[in-house]
Amino acid sequence: MNVLAQAELRYIEQWIDKDTADRWLRTLLNETPWSRPSIRLYGRSFVVPRQVAWYGDVDAHLRYSGLVHEPLPWTSLLADVRDQVQRQVEQKMNGVLLNLYRDGQDAIGWHSDDEPELGPEPLVVSLSLGAARRFDFRRKGASRIAHSILLEHGSLLVMSGPTQHYWQHQIARTRKVSEPRINLTFRYITREPAL
Repeated sequence: MNVLAQAELRYIEQWIDKDTADRWLRTLLNETPWSRPSIRLYGRSFVVPRQVAWYGDVDAHLRYSGLVHEPLPWTSLLADVRDQVQRQVEQKMNGVLLNLYRDGQDAIGWHSDDEPELGPEPLVVSLSLGAARRFDFRRKGASRIAHSILLEHGSLLVMSGPTQHYWQHQIARTRKVSEPRINLTFRYITREPAL
């Protein structure tokens, strides 16, 4: 999918079948120890407008927006999903960030997954379960949306190469969505973040 210059995107609309996606969604909704941490942006503290959980190998600490997340141990379901993702992208993944968007009022603002510990060309693999949500891209430094993808239930979006260096992405609030969505973003942490 070469829809953006200086980006490598691959979208697989029905990566898993609906029954599997439904089962994974139910299990993760019910069994994940969700939290809503506070982050620091522009010198101010904000509670994130969604719920999150970080799972990974014991040394896979995730850092973003001034927070360092200690990994929860892999569950059998998440370890199985990780194995399938690794086979798809032919690369090792050692952590997954789960985001729960309870409805259309939960969101994530413009950002890039470009933390140093993700390496020079971060690979971020995003599995969507539940309500379809629009995923927007804009070039860093720009305000206009350049491209959008509707992330469907059971779909997989692979962002690789220079994507995170040149592009930001978001999931904006919408009144059109009343159902929950879980997004699993698999990554490989290459080194320990500075504490």
